[in-house]
Amino acid sequence: MKSCFLIAVNMMLMAELTAQLQYPVTKKSDVKENYHGVEVADPFRWLEDDNSAETKAWVIEQNKVTFNYLQTIPFRNKVKERLSEMWNYPRIGSPSKEGNWYYFSKNDGLQNQSILYRQMGLTGAAEVFLDPNKLSADGTAALGGTSFSKSSRYFAYLVAQSGSDWQEIYVMDVATKKLLADKIQWVKFSAVTWKGDDGFYYSRYPAPDDKNKLSKQNQFHAVYYHKMGTAQEQDELVFEDKAHPLRNVGAGLTEDNRFLILSTSEGTSGNEVWVKDLQQKQKEFSLLVPGFKTEPSVIENVADKLLVHTNDGAPNYKVILIDPKNPKVQQIVIPERQEVLQNVNTGGGYLFCSYLKDASTKVFQYTMDGKLVREIKLPGIGSAGGFGGKKEDKEFFYTYSSYNSPATIYRYNIATGSSVLFRKTETKFKNEEYETKQVFFTSKDGTKVPMFLTAKKGIKLDGNNPVLLYGYGGFNIPQTPGFSISNAFWMEQGGIYAVVNLRGGNEYGEAWHKAGMLENKQHVFDDFIGAAEYLIANNYTNKNKIAIRGGSNGGLLVGACMTQRPDLFKVALPAVGVMDMLRYHLFTIGWAWAVEYGRSDNAEQFKYLIQYSPLHNLKDGTSYPATLVTTADHDDRVVPAHSFKFAARLQEAHKGSNPVLIRIETKAGHGAGKPTSKQIEEAADIWSFVMYNMGMELK
Repeated sequence: MKSCFLIAVNMMLMAELTAQLQYPVTKKSDVKENYHGVEVADPFRWLEDDNSAETKAWVIEQNKVTFNYLQTIPFRNKVKERLSEMWNYPRIGSPSKEGNWYYFSKNDGLQNQSILYRQMGLTGAAEVFLDPNKLSADGTAALGGTSFSKSSRYFAYLVAQSGSDWQEIYVMDVATKKLLADKIQWVKFSAVTWKGDDGFYYSRYPAPDDKNKLSKQNQFHAVYYHKMGTAQEQDELVFEDKAHPLRNVGAGLTEDNRFLILSTSEGTSGNEVWVKDLQQKQKEFSLLVPGFKTEPSVIENVADKLLVHTNDGAPNYKVILIDPKNPKVQQIVIPERQEVLQNVNTGGGYLFCSYLKDASTKVFQYTMDGKLVREIKLPGIGSAGGFGGKKEDKEFFYTYSSYNSPATIYRYNIATGSSVLFRKTETKFKNEEYETKQVFFTSKDGTKVPMFLTAKKGIKLDGNNPVLLYGYGGFNIPQTPGFSISNAFWMEQGGIYAVVNLRGGNEYGEAWHKAGMLENKQHVFDDFIGAAEYLIANNYTNKNKIAIRGGSNGGLLVGACMTQRPDLFKVALPAVGVMDMLRYHLFTIGWAWAVEYGRSDNAEQFKYLIQYSPLHNLKDGTSYPATLVTTADHDDRVVPAHSFKFAARLQEAHKGSNPVLIRIETKAGHGAGKPTSKQIEEAADIWSFVMYNMGMELK
């Protein structure tokens, strides 16, 4: 009786709070654009300038309304308290050996950024090697990629500020931990590849000047070589393509430093591979794999030939051996199989192949000439990573996790194939009381689609369970099982966490990807809608208990589904979403997504883009789900203008009683490297919003 009374009180408070909401008035202009004879209004285009005083004032007013609403939710502070308790557990990464030291990351619990430690041997005393928390006063500087030189004399690391994709490279002396003068700027989408101890290769864009502002700075990506002890201005230009300013390029070396490999891409799908034999003092790069219709990557060299992971003629990928002097001479080393070959690493003189079986990891060890040694047995349905190391290694460490199981680290003996538990993560979440199962449902066109469901054991199928439905569905990226303490909180509150393996990912290879891209993008939305309908039909939940969530391309997913089926969901959580499908390619790196989406300046592609673009499919007088749009002011990948314009139009069109709000994070970006404190604040706001609008009671 008490529980029912509290729920009734909360419902009354929610109705009163929603009735009091007064959204900021957003100015409209008469901007219109003609697309192939179709006139499209764009009244909120002025919000695209996120640096204007007018837009900044709009952000302040929107945040004021949103945070006033969130702070009025009766149990919001208790949600944050519980999340802080759950978040406060040690998180330790897999150790890796460099020289005589083992290096690993560790977060004691509530530290904003994980600290990099080192110790002599696996039982030696650990010491701090690099503390990213000291790189900025507020914890918003984050460590990106890291790389040790060949003899482990030097350590290079990348730093991003406030979540930006822009990074700077710094170099430390490993013995003294002293920061050296070597510093590289204007780096984006780059690794650091050492050539011995003398220097390293990296990729960057030209430095901006008065005519080349930072916002325009996503053209003429090039590879440079930095010699240690010299200024960046003296770096050697290794590769550039002036004829194709929108191509991205990355460099890598084979482990023996013989072959320098270049991968060039025109977008997020398809690349070419070029090679230079440094041992033979080859002057110019030669083309190893031409065209941009496949996705090849060099694994390693075997003497004077190269092992390549490729989907050329094999949608699920295979491994071939190519002679760089005569690239047409190819030999299949590991043939394509039914499961998709996600990646291939080397270690101890072997190949380690990670496959996906219905979106769960399976790993096999092969000899370098393709003979199967063994399958590496994993604990169950989950994700595993970290397989591989140096040629001389006798062992390595890998991690395994699932939706209800935090990361567990295993020590693997390469010769015997034995896996020994090295470290188990202990949390305040009673994971043994929860279980993950996989179900399959039929989408609109008859395609069988998998979905993972994680919830407390013995949950009743009475049609009344709250569900958080998550998806991504794009860019050849699979959604594999992984642990999140934030999602654990949701399950602790009685919720079901559901992840749909939508088309557009690569859970079943390139065919699955292509079935959800370009003109087939609607399949992705149909799959997501079909998942919700399956859960309702099978008595897991009802339409008043479903929240949908996704970020970036997944934000597009949520935006499209809430506009196509506003009746099917109670809450919508589009995060850093691509919401304007007609103009996305005009901002920062957006042009690179055209191979996935298509572009509005193409007449045929415009026809399907306008059909699902979230911004353009909001209809006046429609009751939309309770919506909390989330974005960040430093997001230079999916610019916040997408979310700004969508929120403004949503508030104008929406006529129901559900709140439709936007939460704009400051000094944050697309998501990577977000400080723990900001993660907890955001999670508290999101879960409070979801629970409050579903009429749930905090347990």
